[in-house]
Amino acid sequence: MNDYLLAAILGVIEGLTEFLPVSSTAHLRIFQAWAGVSLSDGYWKMFSIVIQAGAILSLPIYFRRTLAEFLKHFPKGPRGDRTLLTHPLSLLLVAFVCTAGPTLLLTKMIGANLESLVVMAGALLIGGVVMWVVDAFCSAAGRPHRTERLDEMSLSQAVWIGLCQALSAIFPGTSRSMATIAAGQLAGMSRPVALEFSFLLSIPTMIAATGFDLLQSLRPSPAGNPLGAVVLDLRGLLLLLIGGLVSFVVAYLSVAWFMRWVRNHGFVLFAIYRILAGALLLLFGPRLTP
Repeated sequence: MNDYLLAAILGVIEGLTEFLPVSSTAHLRIFQAWAGVSLSDGYWKMFSIVIQAGAILSLPIYFRRTLAEFLKHFPKGPRGDRTLLTHPLSLLLVAFVCTAGPTLLLTKMIGANLESLVVMAGALLIGGVVMWVVDAFCSAAGRPHRTERLDEMSLSQAVWIGLCQALSAIFPGTSRSMATIAAGQLAGMSRPVALEFSFLLSIPTMIAATGFDLLQSLRPSPAGNPLGAVVLDLRGLLLLLIGGLVSFVVAYLSVAWFMRWVRNHGFVLFAIYRILAGALLLLFGPRLTP
């Protein structure tokens, strides 16, 4: 396959799947394996990391009004009932720290799981079942939600969501958004609030993860570095630009669509998709591995 076409397709996959609860990591790895791209190739590993930046940039633009409102009323909130520790911006930081700690401690395990299609298949399957059960349970008729607005969130909810988000880094295929959305619903948050917090939390999380992985991939010494050392030329930079721009546009559109869909339909469709994708990957994944 032509490398420029490959870069554009990977950008579409990244943009479509990064913020949907279906695991962008699994989809990128599966397509790369199908297209014959070595999962141990340093450049294409770095490519998968860098194009996330395009998807990340779509979020602060989409949520610019929400973020501006948070900053305007920091730290007391619009209703004056928040503190420095319980303001939504502070809770985002708390959740991020609760994710970063376990992730850094388990870096070796993450590296070992990163190319395992079996781990991804299992995570897709289990995550699909969990998402379906949690969404059905938390959306049952007459079941009240304790948190209907972001500025009603508690410190304990932020800690819980942050810890659950770490699962997506440890087990690729889990999906960062699946973990945080399901955790938010279990913690008493409504679907829209759980989804919105998940999106906002992904901004610092993905910036940190992308920056760390990119630093690792460009480090001259490959010793102990699962991404390997990469030397960029003009062609390599152009491929990154194509993938990044495509992922930005597609991610922005997918976030806008997903926000509308969830308010009316919930997450069952994505749970079913995960279960089917995981089952197919278990059946045919070995054929994709050289």
